[in-house]
Amino acid sequence: MTPQDIDFDLSEEERSIRDLVHRFAEEVMRPAGQALDRRSAEEVIARGSILWDVHKKWNDLGVHMFATEGSDLTPAQLARLNCLVTEELGWGDAGLAISLGASEFPAMLAQTSQNPDLIAAFPVSKIGCWAITEPDHGSNSLDMSADPKRPYLQKPNCVARRDGDFYVISGQKAAWVSNGSMAETAALYTAVDNGDGATNGGVLLVDLTSRGVTRGRPLEKLGQRALPQGEIFFDDVRVPLTHMVIPPEMYPMGLELTLTSANGFMGGTFVGCARAAYEMALEYAKQRVQGGVTIIIHQAVKLKLFEMFRKVEAARALNRRVVLYNTVHNPLIGAPEGSFPAVQFAIASKVTSTQTSFEVASDALQIFGGNGLSYEYPIEKLMRDARASLIEDGTNEVLALHAADRL
Repeated sequence: MTPQDIDFDLSEEERSIRDLVHRFAEEVMRPAGQALDRRSAEEVIARGSILWDVHKKWNDLGVHMFATEGSDLTPAQLARLNCLVTEELGWGDAGLAISLGASEFPAMLAQTSQNPDLIAAFPVSKIGCWAITEPDHGSNSLDMSADPKRPYLQKPNCVARRDGDFYVISGQKAAWVSNGSMAETAALYTAVDNGDGATNGGVLLVDLTSRGVTRGRPLEKLGQRALPQGEIFFDDVRVPLTHMVIPPEMYPMGLELTLTSANGFMGGTFVGCARAAYEMALEYAKQRVQGGVTIIIHQAVKLKLFEMFRKVEAARALNRRVVLYNTVHNPLIGAPEGSFPAVQFAIASKVTSTQTSFEVASDALQIFGGNGLSYEYPIEKLMRDARASLIEDGTNEVLALHAADRL
């Protein structure tokens, strides 16, 4: 029995899509992720790199996580399917899963706008990025305002200033923008100045091939090396007013919905990463001989494996419950009037899954013993990938405090 066998109530369509994505994760993502892990950040994004091929093959597969144009699924069906897809991608490679997910953000917002011109200009086939983090705003990217009542807040690094029928964007986004070093489009979360100062936020869709857009060097980092991250600089980049998909008056709500979606996605991704570590350790324990027997016979190893299994299943159950609740309560996809997602639930899933992923990967490496420390086995990569998740998209501590305010 595998952890997947607990999904006894899947429809034929759900099972078919899950298995399709699992094959993609196994045959495309895992070998690509392991190869990219050994390359420099410059080599990862170079034309001809396997990373571009992964994105193309994923787009050709026709399964999407956020962009849902033309879908006839109910919100509940969409939630179940998203959980299955996200977990399988995280099982394949967490860094690549995040790259593929971030890529869909601009297309998802274009579709939500229901503006045909934006939908055509920002299709899911273009590699996108979620550009929110700034050099002076890490986990506190939630508040990019320069509020005089709170002088301890840093002023925004990136500002979109209105100029007639355009916004003119100046400033930069930090080196942690996922896909930032290779993206063609951006969902730019930025401070907005409509003539009264940069005291509000908004979200603009930006063509990153536009004049005035430049990139910094891609970031070298500990884990998730298959996920390209890097700075984006804006030097008086002109964007039509129609590209403002979340205006200042809707920004708090838009930011809340984004945070809810992103944390649910991270929760599912790192359920998959944790499951991958557990499965690798279980298989290794059945083969490795010490003391004259396979190590799975030893009680210490048995107990460790059971604890890993238990944690993975608990993280999965929470993620699915959270994503289902937040999807059916999302006002953008037909939720009843007055409904709204609960960001504290999504954060609970992100924190639980990422902590589980790191603990399970660490225990898995312990089962591998000295072999786990070598590049010959992929378990050390999984642990590095999982460790990064405790910090990215907001540190678990800061997110937990944000969620606690909602309890």
